[in-house]
Amino acid sequence: MSADQWATLSNTSFSIAVGLYSLAVIAFCAELAFGGVRQADPVRELVGAGGPVERPRPPQDLAPPPESDRGRRYGALAMGLTVLGALAHLTVLVARAAGTDRWPWGNMYEFATASVLVAVVAYLSFAFRAPSLRHIGVFVMGPAVLCMVLVGLFLYAEAGPVVASLRSAWLAVHVSSVVLAMGLFFTSGIASVMYLVRTRYDARVLAGDAPASRVVHRLPLAATLDRTAHRIAICAFPIWTFGVIAGAIWAESAWGRFWGWDPKETWAFIAWVVYAAYLHARATAGWRGRPAAWVNVIGLVVMIFNLLYVNLVSTGLHSYAGVGN
Repeated sequence: MSADQWATLSNTSFSIAVGLYSLAVIAFCAELAFGGVRQADPVRELVGAGGPVERPRPPQDLAPPPESDRGRRYGALAMGLTVLGALAHLTVLVARAAGTDRWPWGNMYEFATASVLVAVVAYLSFAFRAPSLRHIGVFVMGPAVLCMVLVGLFLYAEAGPVVASLRSAWLAVHVSSVVLAMGLFFTSGIASVMYLVRTRYDARVLAGDAPASRVVHRLPLAATLDRTAHRIAICAFPIWTFGVIAGAIWAESAWGRFWGWDPKETWAFIAWVVYAAYLHARATAGWRGRPAAWVNVIGLVVMIFNLLYVNLVSTGLHSYAGVGN
């Protein structure tokens, strides 16, 4: 195939991936809306001498309700569409690499596309291992679709050679590590957001003042979400650390210094500090649970800021990582 044919295949696969992911989001929504077996209200009634007396649900009633056959079908359809979308998504990058004879993250279009793919694959990996995590699919795939649409609209760059400063073996080492870590941190942050939503709902249910919420009640248990966020962050943190170190080595080779507090370097270090704080908080008795989850959410915000503002708005030695090649 010629370079133009590879480029056409990549662009077509991008559109197919967005379409399949969008259908998956619809299926995930249908699963949450129609998949559960209806249970009693969050408050039970006791009949006493003076009439009905309300009491909160016991903790065991916080578990998600059993799933109906229709819910399982919606869930299986959503997972199947997500897998097919991920394969089309992977084809976007493979075709780019084949057509340009280089690693497919030499500009922001390719970098962001690869990061979203890592997030999707991370979600699929954990959802297949723990089926209850399938119920957060809409909260992972919804942002993934939004990111893909924005990337296609505002960051698209024609396939071609990279700028001279990126023609280095360190592109494969440094940028690959950063892409992998950012995608993992994205999924971890979404899990922590869902954990905060679930724990707030559970607390209100136990207090007897929570309105019935079919969607929140369908989410995995808070402990499952917290454990998933922690495990993904544990995987991502050493990769991010390696990526920062590799970037420093590359900087010394390219610019004659390991560290210069360039905006990209500064925010990469800030992100490292935040996630180190999260892992430490997660292991500290007084910070486990919601406080640690909030630190992880802050890390997610820092990552998004790093990806969007630092790459696209601020100026520095990393300004070549903008929209174009």
